[in-house]
Amino acid sequence: MKKMRRLFKKGERVRSRIDGKVMEVLKYIKNNLVEVRWFDLEKKEIRVNKIEEDKLSKAA
Repeated sequence: MKKMRRLFKKGERVRSRIDGKVMEVLKYIKNNLVEVRWFDLEKKEIRVNKIEEDKLSKAA
């Protein structure tokens, strides 16, 4: 059985490599699928999405 590698902890700030948005990690769903949330400036509301761990990097 392969052990899950978790690069990010819950509540940690990460940057999306797709569009450069800074997001917060909510939870891990599968091996490399992460649920994140960010603030949508246009709609002024919080969005939640699932992104692959490979498409995220640690935010400065």
